[in-house]
Amino acid sequence: AGCEKEPSSYMWIYILLGNMLRGIGETPITPLGISYLDDFAKEEDVPVYVACLHTIAMLGPMFGFLLGSLCAKLYVDIGFVDLGNITITPQDSRWVGAWWLGFLIAAVTNFLAAIPFCFLPKSLKKPEKANNGKTSFGLLENTGATGNRLIYPFLSDFCTSLKKVLGNRMYFTFLCCSLLQFSSFIGFLTYKPKYMEQQYGQSTSKSNFLIGLTSLPPVGIGIFLGGLIMKKYKMSIVGATKFAFTMSFFAYVIALSHFFVGCENYVVAGMTVSYE
Repeated sequence: AGCEKEPSSYMWIYILLGNMLRGIGETPITPLGISYLDDFAKEEDVPVYVACLHTIAMLGPMFGFLLGSLCAKLYVDIGFVDLGNITITPQDSRWVGAWWLGFLIAAVTNFLAAIPFCFLPKSLKKPEKANNGKTSFGLLENTGATGNRLIYPFLSDFCTSLKKVLGNRMYFTFLCCSLLQFSSFIGFLTYKPKYMEQQYGQSTSKSNFLIGLTSLPPVGIGIFLGGLIMKKYKMSIVGATKFAFTMSFFAYVIALSHFFVGCENYVVAGMTVSYE
């Protein structure tokens, strides 16, 4: 009974609310940003611009892992205790890195990055050869959404629009494929650092550094090259679909090689071997 202790800190509530506010602020950037590009850019330039947007979005997690690697090397109570009295190192299992420091740095960076958005014009003059007739507003009109529904998004209107969007077979198929891809990618990023720590004896700091350096940049480069290829060959929707399917198939085949890579389990007394 003396070893049991109920948690008395409610700091997790602040972290939960902070992440919720961050998600609310970041959500409009991708869908509205893509619509913004699609409405005011030349049709042949849209794939490159969208690729640049997604490539930059991939650089964020890469720098996040590198920042996490740096923070993991710092003791959790940095600034509050004398580090000279700390006798353990990051290689010690009792070490806790300054996980909270990354939140503060990211918050300040997000705030500074959001300031230029306040100076964007409300509307732009469409250039020649822009996507006239193919704007996001026109697409919404084709799906049954009216201007009033855009201005007054009541729940009933949202459900009606959602039903029409999900009724589009191509969009629904693309949505399912995206869910599968992101589910595997998120699981990969979540568990691979811990796998490297356990199987290869790496520290948390070095695992995060290696993941950020080797896993995310190739994805960003691939997204950018995909945009350039689409622009060069001026792919239609059907051509882009075939191109995406082909690349996804090859990626799936190559990813199967992960099943043949592994290490034997550690010898742990009482678990994998007997105490004798």
